[in-house]
This record gives sequence, structure tokens and C-alpha cells, in this order.
Amino acid sequence: MRVFVAGGSGALGRRLIVQLVDRGHQVTATTTSPAKLDLLAQLGAEGVMMDGLDALSVGEAVAAARPDAVVNQMTGLSQAHAGKPSMRNAERFFGPTNRLRTEGIDHLLAAAEAIGVSHVVTQSHASFNGIREGGWVKSEEDPLQVVEGTKALIHLEDAVVRAGGAVLRYGAFYGQGANDDQVAMVRKRMFPVVGGGTGYSSWVHVDDAASATVLAVEQRARGVFNIVDDEPAPVSEWLPHLARCAGAKPPRRLPAWLARLLADEMMVGIMTEGRGFSNAKARRELGWELRYPSWREGFREEVAA
Repeated sequence: MRVFVAGGSGALGRRLIVQLVDRGHQVTATTTSPAKLDLLAQLGAEGVMMDGLDALSVGEAVAAARPDAVVNQMTGLSQAHAGKPSMRNAERFFGPTNRLRTEGIDHLLAAAEAIGVSHVVTQSHASFNGIREGGWVKSEEDPLQVVEGTKALIHLEDAVVRAGGAVLRYGAFYGQGANDDQVAMVRKRMFPVVGGGTGYSSWVHVDDAASATVLAVEQRARGVFNIVDDEPAPVSEWLPHLARCAGAKPPRRLPAWLARLLADEMMVGIMTEGRGFSNAKARRELGWELRYPSWREGFREEVAA
């Protein structure tokens, strides 16, 4: 197949290109940085420049590639786009990505429709953002928690499902180049356990996320899939384990009232009320098998001390 990967130079995009090429697909991948065109070529893709927020740029890039499928991996999470990660102002950090999840996906879907591409696969997110009521682990049938940041996700998911595509709700990424900023904060003890750390999160190694994406492309999957590992877990379990694997001292502990003075409400909510996700549908319908079924062994092998 000819596969167009929008956002091919990110941590997941790079791995996705390699897996697609290894399986015989022809890949066109985009970047916003001229310096990364050589990297995309080395991975086996035809690299092109594209501004995901410019409808003309998106339309021209998709039309020139003549793809059989379009995969959206556009984010604005690098420091060049979002600045340094901040627990005090998480909404600002995610601002560029939220524009890509609204304006960007609209441009991409319009470009695909204009040239008759009928299958689009998009990145979404399913780590801690399940609705904060009922059980701690959510399926695809459960709604996302509606806060300012998830409004963009809801727009993206609704648009792609209406177009007959697949929405892949990835868990929190880890692996080389995927969560280096987070590990650096853990090593500096700048990533505390808030309250009892009762909020749940779901994780996925970036290689596992890429392999699920390949399956969704090849099977022309439709609908929503949680692409997470087998073990959603509370912050009180995974964060101390991450610190140990990173060779760091145990994370500090902050009462929720104090954390609200030092961080924003979004971060406090994640750590005390977050909901994780089940991967049963992706395993069953895509035939997805994970290299790292749990973050426990994944952290040990992938987070160098």
C-alpha cells in the first residue's frame, strides 16, 4: 500500500515508518523541519514538508503522495512547538497539539476526501482521561472525561469515526525518545505523587503502539480502539517503579491541597482521579500482540538508570 504518515518524524512516527517499510509498504512521511527530511529518507520514507495547520499545504502534500491510506500522527509536543513541560500550566503545553487535533485533522480529512482516499487512521489518547465516575478501567464504550484538553480529542475522534476511519487511543508512551522529559523530571524529583496517587494511568511502549497502527492500516479498521498495555495502574504503583528503573530517589509526596498551589488542577486530577483503559477490543479485533504486556518489565528494560 501507499501510506501517507502525517507527522512522521516524532517518536511514534519514526517507528511506524520502519514497521510499514519492513512489511513492504511505500511510505510518504511529513515533517515541519527541513533538518529532518534526511532522517525520514534514512528510515525508508519519502519525506515532505507540510504545515498541518495550513489547508493548502496539507492538500498539496496528500494529493502529490496519492496514498491508499492516511495516518495522522501530528502533535506539537516538542519543546520547539510547546516549550518546556510544566506541571503548573499543562493546558498551555498541549495548546499546539490541540490545534492539530481540531484544525489539523479537519484539513487532513478534507484532503483525503478530495482525492478519494477512503481510509484514515488517527492518533488519539487514552492514558488517564477516562470519565471520572464508576470503575477505574474504561472500555471504548465509555466516554472521555470532558475537560478543556479533551474537547479537541472528542472533535478529532468524532470527525474520523464519521469518515469511516479508525481512532487509536494510545496510552502514555515510553521507550527511547518517547518520554525522556518525564524521566528527567523524575530524576530531579520534580514529579511527585499527589495525594494518595490513586488516579489510574495506562501505558504503551512506542513499538507496540506502532505495531497496532500497522494492523489498523492493513485491516482497514474502523471505530475506536484503546492501544494500551495489559495493566492499567495507579500512580502510587507506576511512578515509584519508574523512579527505581531510572536510578532516581523515590518521588516526593504532596498532599492534594499543596499540589494545587504548585501545579494546575489538571495534574492534580490526573494523579488522584484518573481512569485507565482496557485493551481487550484491540487484542480481539486487531489480533494485536504486545512486546511489553506491562509497564513493569517495559520500564526495567527501556528506562536506563
